[in-house]
Parts: sequence; structure tokens; C-alpha cells
Amino acid sequence: MNFRILIKLLKETFQEWQGDDASSLAAALAYYTSVSLAPLLIIVISIAGAVFGEEAARGEIVSQIQGLVGRNGAELIETAIENANQPQISNFASIISIIILLFGASGVFAQLQKSLNKVWEVEVKSEEG
Repeated sequence: MNFRILIKLLKETFQEWQGDDASSLAAALAYYTSVSLAPLLIIVISIAGAVFGEEAARGEIVSQIQGLVGRNGAELIETAIENANQPQISNFASIISIIILLFGASGVFAQLQKSLNKVWEVEVKSEEG
């Protein structure tokens, strides 16, 4: 590959990145994903706990998270899960988790659609009926 072609490619890539406001789009996706992550984990642990036992499910999930985000991040998530699993707030936490999960998941998909439309320059047609 010619050096000029490489420079031109890098320049065009940077201009497209800036023009699409990719950093802001990525930040919005990360926000909605992080909002829905904790409630999703609580629900997954509840379901997996009913099948495999709560301690085994929690241990495996925290172990997987530790591989992704490190020990400190995994400890933070484990503390949040333990606090949500206290008997007096467990049912309440499950209900709130479902509500927040629905909000976060719908936000993720709406933002993903908006981001892809912007990056691929798709014009959204309004539906009038």
C-alpha cells in the first residue's frame, strides 16, 4: 500500500468520524448499556440461581465480569448484587430492576438505531397516518 493512499485513508476516516459525531454516539450507547447492566445481572442471577443455586450463579457471573473489567469492577458489581439480594428488598429490587431494564434496553436500541442511521446517512421518514 502506498504511503499517500494510507494518509488519504486516515484523513478521510478521521473526517467521517468527526462528521458523524461518533464519540457522542458511542457515549450515549455506553450510557444506556450501563444503565441496563445492573438490573439485567440481578434478573439473570435470580433465574440462574433458581436452576443452579444462587451462590454458584453469582460466583460464575462475578468471575466472568472480573475477566472483563478487573477485580475492582467485579467487586463493585458483586457488592451491588449483594445489596439488592437482601431479603427485605429482594422482591422490590426485582421489580425496580425490570422497570430500569426495560428503560435501559429500549434506550440502547433507540440510540443504536439513531447512531446507525447517522453513520450510514439514512433519512428517517416520519410516519403519518
